[in-house]
Amino acid sequence: MDLRILEIATNTENNKVLDKHTHKSKNKNPICGDEMEISLLIKNNKVIDIGYQCKSCIYCQASVSLLSRNIKNKNLDEIKEFIIICENIFENTKINLEKKWKNFKELFNKKNKSRKECLLLPLRTVLKALDD
Repeated sequence: MDLRILEIATNTENNKVLDKHTHKSKNKNPICGDEMEISLLIKNNKVIDIGYQCKSCIYCQASVSLLSRNIKNKNLDEIKEFIIICENIFENTKINLEKKWKNFKELFNKKNKSRKECLLLPLRTVLKALDD
């Protein structure tokens, strides 16, 4: 395992219960059993705060940690667009992420393709929360 994955996962500043949330979702990876719950506080079409809780592998924890730090103060449309792009990022190496999302390239790359479902679970959970 890449030590960078472990380093990213250990940043747990948003691993919290968000009591005052406007959107919330739970999701489970049927392949490995990872579980994710994400709460969002949204105002004026932007994510103001995020809280997550998970029972998951280190790859899922790294993904949710990075995601939780990067979607704050972002417009909902740009978050949704990013998540849709990520669904295909493991198959298409020509996908270029905008500068604001570049740090996801450390996780979302060919060497982690076998952990695709784990890495995408937090993104899918956020999308589910936004669509509910």
